[in-house]
Amino acid sequence: MNSKNILVLGGSGFVGTNLLLQLKKKNRNISATYYKNKKFKKLSGVKYKKVNLENIDECKKITKNKEIVIMCAANSSGAAIIKRDPLSHLDPNVIMNLNIIKACYLNKVKKFVFISSNTVYPQSRKSMKEDDVNYKFYKSYFVVGWMKLFSEKLCEIYSTKLKNKMVTLIIRPGNLYGPFDKFDKLKSKVIPSLIRKFCNKNEKIDVWGNGKDIKDFLYIEDFCNVLIKIIGNSKNHNTYNVSSGKSVSINHIVSILSKLTSNKKKIKYLKNMPSMIPFRKISISKIKKEFDFKVSTDLNKGLDYTLRWYQKNKKNIL
Repeated sequence: MNSKNILVLGGSGFVGTNLLLQLKKKNRNISATYYKNKKFKKLSGVKYKKVNLENIDECKKITKNKEIVIMCAANSSGAAIIKRDPLSHLDPNVIMNLNIIKACYLNKVKKFVFISSNTVYPQSRKSMKEDDVNYKFYKSYFVVGWMKLFSEKLCEIYSTKLKNKMVTLIIRPGNLYGPFDKFDKLKSKVIPSLIRKFCNKNEKIDVWGNGKDIKDFLYIEDFCNVLIKIIGNSKNHNTYNVSSGKSVSINHIVSILSKLTSNKKKIKYLKNMPSMIPFRKISISKIKKEFDFKVSTDLNKGLDYTLRWYQKNKKNIL
């Protein structure tokens, strides 16, 4: 993707920041957007612009003369907010996605990349492949799942149903983790939440649920590297799972963090607290075949890297 004019939407967030770190190694013509977040890591060589993606005119301005646009911006949160206010994921995300894909099309962007979610898959014990969507969702994912699928259908329409087609790519990540994630009590997901609890002396190590939930975790740098490869080599509308292909229990994560921190505090399971889908496996056979994908950072190393990053930066992110 050398010399391409690339725009990363949501450049102040977890995925956006890490993606920019990898992109800037190979490309010097990179722009990024942010919205409310005034305090975030701005990378040298990246042109940042404050943009409200719920405003169509601002979307049109920011996408002008761009070749590749990557949609990392989203209103996201952990299990508690999803349960308490599921609509928080609906209106703003649908409006942003509608606006930005329309703006890209009007400005003749060559390639639009949408970061979707594995919430679009049904509850199942099988390993989910890209064509396993059946429009049935785990109960807690009904709203966010439909929001993501609606946005995926938008991509399909602009790529396959119009006279002047725009290439779109749909990326369905596993559970991503790593530096620059959300570690606060309100919005953190399972791994950053556990890391914070293991590192903070005044915080109890509470695990929501019974710890037996099975999830597929992937270190963020591995995700970004294969995403860049997919973007650079895909010429037609397509959908890809991007994950590790190895699912583990939350208890396994707890065990690794306990050893890494030498923390002997008692683990308390809060079975009445909201948790997400109890079992998720994700097939990565497609990216293995097409892009020779291999996980570079195993779970132990990834958790160690993330833990060390948090310990070094927690005063600045709390």
